[in-house]
Parts: sequence; structure tokens; C-alpha cells
Amino acid sequence: MAMARQVLCVCALLSVPLARSQPIRYSVAEEADSGSLVGNLAQDAALPPAQLSARRARLLPEDGRQHFRLDRDSGRLVVADRLDREQLCAQSHTCTLAFELLLADPLQFFRVEVALHDINDHSPVFPAERVTLKIPETSDPGSRFPLEGARDLDIGSNSVQTYSISPKNQYFSVSYGSRSDDDKYVELVLEKPLDREEQAEIKFSLIAVDGGSPPRSGTTQIHIIILDANDNSPVFTEEVYLARILENTPEGSVVLTVLATDQDEGINGDISYQFGEAVSQSDSAFEIDPITGEIKLTKPLDFEAAETHELRVRATDGGGLSAICKVLVQVLDVNDNAPELEVSSFSSPLPENSAPGTVVALFTVRDRDAGANGKVSCALDDQLVFSLRPAYKNYYELVTVSALDREETAQYMLTVTAADAGSPPLTSSHTFTVAISDVNDNAPVFSQTSYTMYVRENNVPGVLVGAVSAADADLGLNAKVSYSLSAGQAAERPWCSCLSVNSENGQVFVLRALDYEQLRQSEVVVSASDAGSPPLRANVTVRLLVLDENDNAPLVLYPAHDSGPASSELVPVSAEAGYLVSKVVAVDADSGQNSWLSYHLLRATDPGLFAVAAQSGEVRLRRPLTDRDSVKHKLVVLVRDNGRPPLSATAALSALLLKDFSDLRQPHSSPATDDQPGSLTTYLILALVFVSLLFLGSTAAFVARRLCKRKELKAGHVLYGADNLPSGLAEAAAAGTLPHPYCYEISLTTGSANSDFKFLKPFVPSLTPQPCAVAGGPSEEQVFPCVPVPTEDVTPHDAGTVSAEQFNRLSFN
Repeated sequence: MAMARQVLCVCALLSVPLARSQPIRYSVAEEADSGSLVGNLAQDAALPPAQLSARRARLLPEDGRQHFRLDRDSGRLVVADRLDREQLCAQSHTCTLAFELLLADPLQFFRVEVALHDINDHSPVFPAERVTLKIPETSDPGSRFPLEGARDLDIGSNSVQTYSISPKNQYFSVSYGSRSDDDKYVELVLEKPLDREEQAEIKFSLIAVDGGSPPRSGTTQIHIIILDANDNSPVFTEEVYLARILENTPEGSVVLTVLATDQDEGINGDISYQFGEAVSQSDSAFEIDPITGEIKLTKPLDFEAAETHELRVRATDGGGLSAICKVLVQVLDVNDNAPELEVSSFSSPLPENSAPGTVVALFTVRDRDAGANGKVSCALDDQLVFSLRPAYKNYYELVTVSALDREETAQYMLTVTAADAGSPPLTSSHTFTVAISDVNDNAPVFSQTSYTMYVRENNVPGVLVGAVSAADADLGLNAKVSYSLSAGQAAERPWCSCLSVNSENGQVFVLRALDYEQLRQSEVVVSASDAGSPPLRANVTVRLLVLDENDNAPLVLYPAHDSGPASSELVPVSAEAGYLVSKVVAVDADSGQNSWLSYHLLRATDPGLFAVAAQSGEVRLRRPLTDRDSVKHKLVVLVRDNGRPPLSATAALSALLLKDFSDLRQPHSSPATDDQPGSLTTYLILALVFVSLLFLGSTAAFVARRLCKRKELKAGHVLYGADNLPSGLAEAAAAGTLPHPYCYEISLTTGSANSDFKFLKPFVPSLTPQPCAVAGGPSEEQVFPCVPVPTEDVTPHDAGTVSAEQFNRLSFN
């Protein structure tokens, strides 16, 4: 409670710059009953009584003891408990009890001082109940015999004022007075000569009366023994002896030596020393040698307990005469008390957003020593974040001097060291453990700057594809992270509503099955938000890549897969090995190795005559043609991708072996298939006819070439020539390969109207193309128009025929 009062008092002193400079003073008599009125504090402080309760008025005494009580309803200051001036202020001439009146909202304080007036509540007390004096009968009238005066704990007029003798006698009277403010004396004065033979002993009472109302008195019995012949009393060399001694002087040390002399001889001149009886028990720290008069210590002294000790020493000779001197022992302070640090207020934990200058702790430092030994200075071991500043009197504040960051330092161990100015100095320390509380000043931070996740097409809806993770350096709710999809998406980024994120753990799911051919990648922005107030958030881009599955079979672009009869490729009989017969063109809507296509000769009329390039699909002659080769050949080419498992399609080709391109007649009816039965004779006849026709055709072509060489441009029967080919086609023809969209171009002679021939038009897909990746080899990709891929395999078709009339109506654009 005392600590709390001191804290509030100091806070008030620091927080109210316009506090009342002059204290409010009251006076009250000691021993006043509890509840006795001291004064109307609210009225004297110019405060409405209602504010005392509203502003939580409190009394904060300096000595920590609550002597008075404040009635908040009326503003009256009353005595809380019995007040004893002698107990509170000892023999001090003034006794003032000070305290602070502290009010809150706003903080305000008033200093109040109550003077405690002495009342006559103590009677004079003599050191001894009985005093025996031995007085020689030779004493002259007017001789004075000192006595120890009575002590009264009251002060002023309530202390001892007069002394009297009862009953009165003719021999002695009492004399009293003051040699100085602190040196009062009482003496018996011999009024007439003594006659031991007439009266050997005299007894009477010495009465001390104070000046109180009513007065109080104290009595001691005086017993006078009249001696014979000892007419000289001892005399001290000094009336007052002064000694200074350090408080750490060891026990048994000599403080000083008193000395008294007596002019008598013999036993009447032998002097013994002893301490005079005293009310105070402080003399118990000293002892005196009765023979030598040496005063020694019986126990260590404490400067903080008593700075001065007053002793009375009586010297008595052998004849009973005595003298009294005063010994003042001043205790000198040594630095034997370390500073004491008392914490009045301490705030922990401290929010990390506390502004510089925030008061963390308020404490006071005291040292019981005096002078330089009691002068204390404080130091803090950390001067970067916290510092000390003086507050009021011996109060200090521990304040912040820079911004705090809990994520950098969550707790500070601050040691305050208090050192006095003694030699050597004494120190004490106190450690403040300041915890820093968290505020939401850190946004979540993702573990990656961006995330890339993968999912295979045709996935199961709700499949987990990965997770995002964000950490928040704060604590508690400020660090609890939740995830969501951000509403803001860049317009240029492909976006898909098929993604979902778990708000608790950041797991990312694909909600529906995806098709690589429709959506290859998508980007979404995931937001991580903490639970602070206000919440802080961070965004990260999540890129979803769809992995291709081999779910599309190759699509044959050439030869065209339609309902009409298959066209035939024309091969001159003079073609050598490696001659380009045709090229199968196919694409695959998949990507990567799923779109790497390979071509294989699945079936042929003469497997040894044709070869298919596995990578390009080009159909070439494996060897030169001979007269024994069939005129018409059927080929089935298998197109297979590189997926797991592989998907495939087939392309059907027909090839006609001709001696001359003018001889293109074929029966209008469908040729007999390999499966139709026929005799060997029929085949021989057909072969002979074919050879004859080929010969005649070649001859006619040679003659026609000679005759029509100059009319070549006007003849109108030449559809296209090699010289008229586009540059790309010409280069491809020279290289022995065909471009992707191509056609065969032939020259017809006059009179070939009845001839049939095989014609290939460029195949132009009707679907809108998409960019697709088609493998051109193990390590490269080419871009082709992308068309929908049928799920069924392409079936081969037999080659059909086109008449010359139909050919003339065809457009060669």
C-alpha cells in the first residue's frame, strides 16, 4: 500500500505542472480522539466535495503511515488514530505530519502539513526515585550541590518549569535554571551551616512541576548524610566533554576519558566515576572505568539510529562529595548502507507500438547514510531502447527512447544500478523484465514469391494439386492466417473458376475435370489474411499447369479421310529408288511426346517396293520399278503417337505405275480386289495389254512433246508445269519431299479424254485452327493448324478414279 501511495503521489507531481506551490497547513493537538476534525480540506483546496469521490481523492503520507482520514462526502479531514507527539517527533520542538492529497482525472495534488501541538500528557520523571548526598558539615552556607534534573517528554511550557522542596527545611533550598538552551541545572543550596551533631541526616522530597494546565509533577526523595571534615568536592577538567567516533568503531574501543580532581587528601580525595542514572537507554552502548574514567563501547553504534549520544558522568570522592559533567558523543557516518531501490509502478507487458517516451517503471532510490555517502546516482545498462530520467526528488522513471519491435526482441532484461558517492561506493541493482506484447504490424508472408502447380488433364474433380503457405511474424490472432481467392485478376492472364483454396491450410483443389486441349494453364491470386484488427493481407500468384494425357489419337490430314473413293498416286515406271510417291500428313492434338508421331507401313500390295519414313511420313520407292511390278498398289500406313499407351490412326494410299502420264485409262468399274478369284491367264493378258498401252503411250508422249514444244503455252491442255510451281513447291520437289499442303500436277496429251487418273487436292480443314505442338522429332516441335481429333481410328479407303471430263472441270486454284 505504501508503494502504491508513493507511485500515485509521484505520478501526480509529474503530471500536474500547475500544482499548488504553497501547502495547506493545519494544526491539531496530540492525543486527539479518532474522528476529531482537523479541517475542511475540500474547502481549503477550493474543490467541490463531489469531486473528491468522482476523482478518487486519496491521502498519501510521506512516512507511509495513515494518521488522518478524508471524508470524501464532506471534504472533512479527521484524525484516523491516536497521535502521540513524543512517539512521532521525540524531543523535537516542532512536529509536522505531511502528506499529499492526490486526485485523478485529471491528476492533481495538494501538499498538506498538519502541525501536532503538544499537550501536557507526561509528568516529570527524575532519573532515580532516591538520591543520597553526603555533605560535609564544614560546608559553607551558599554551597551548591548539583542534582540530576527531572525529564519531561513534553516540550515548551508543558516541560519542567519549577522545582520545590517538601517539606521545607531551614538548611536547604532548591535553585534551578539554564546555562544554555540545552543545559538545565538543578542544585541544592545550603542556606545555613550544618551541624552533624545537631542533625546527622536530612530527608525531604524534591518536586518538579511542569507548566501544563493542569500541571503535572514528579518527585524524588533526597537523603542527605552530613559528613565530617570533607570540605572539597571533585571538579571535572571540563564541564562538557565532546567526542566524535565513527559508527563502525569496533566494540571495546575507548571513546574518551573524563577527569576530575579533588583538593582533599586521603580518602576524601579518592575519586570514582560512574554514569548518572538516565531515562534513556542509549547509554547502554557505553561503559566507564570507575578508576580511570575511560568510556568504552559495549556494542557497535549506528549513525542511522542515533547521531548523538548524551551521557552524564558523576565523579565522587571518598568523602562523598561529587561532581557531574556532560559527555556528548557524536557518531560519524560511514558508508555502510547500500542504496535501496523501491519500485512504485511497473508496466509489463508493454505494447510494441508504444511511442518513445512511454513510462515503463517508476521507482525511488534511498540511502540511509548521510552526506556524500547518501548521495545516490542511477544508471541503466541499456541506453539504446530504454533510459532513465529523474522525476521528483529521489524518484526516477524508466522510459522508452526508441520504437519497439516484438518480432525483433520479445523481452528486455533491464538492470538499474544505484551507487552512492561514498568511498568506496556501495551499489545495489534491480532487474526489470519488460515483456513486449504483440500488435498486428506484420502482414503474412508467403514462403514463395509465386507457386506453380500441376494437374493432369481428365483429372478427378476435387483433386488436391498443392498448397500455399504463409507465415505471420505476429502472435495469437495476429498470426492466424486464412486463405482465399482474390477477386482481382489481371485481364491478360488466363483465369479459370475451377480452382479452390482451403481457407485453413491453403490447400489448392481443382473442382472439375480439365482438358489440356482447351485450357493449358491458368493463374489465380491467392490472398492470405491474418486475424488482426485491422487485418493485414498479402497476395501470391498461383499458376496451374495442365499436363497433357494421351487422350487424342492422331488425325490424318492427307490423304483426306472422306466418304469418296481414295485417290491414287501416279508413279512413272522410270522412277528410281527413293522416289517420293506421296506423303502422309497427320497431326495430334496432344503435346509433348504424346504428339510425337511415327509412320509405319502397315500393309501393302508389295511390301518390298515401298518404304515409309518413320518421322516425316514420306512414302518412297525402296527400289527401282521393274516390268514385273503390278500396275496398281494399295498401301495402308499406320500413324502412331508416342503416348503411353499409344494411340494410332491409319491412312490408305493407292499408287498407279504408268509408263506415260497420258495413258491414264482405267476401267470405270471398280478394279477387282485382291480377294476376287482370277486365273493366271487373265493376269497375263492384262499385263500384256498394260505393257502395250504403256509403250504406245510413251511413244505418243514423245512425239507430242516434239510437235507441241513451241505451242506449249497456248495449248491449254497443260495445267501446270514445274517451272510454274511456287518457290516453296519447286524447292520441295527438287529435294524429293512434299510440303504439308500440296497437290500433284500433271500434263495431259490430246486424246486422253477417256483416260482416268488419280488427283489429289490440297486438304484444307474446315475447323478453326488452334496453336498445337506437333512433334517433328525427339527434341523439336513444329506448329501446325490444330483441328478436332476424332476418337476413332481412320480406316483406309480404296483408291478411286476420276475421268478426264471430270478432271477438266476441276479448279486448280
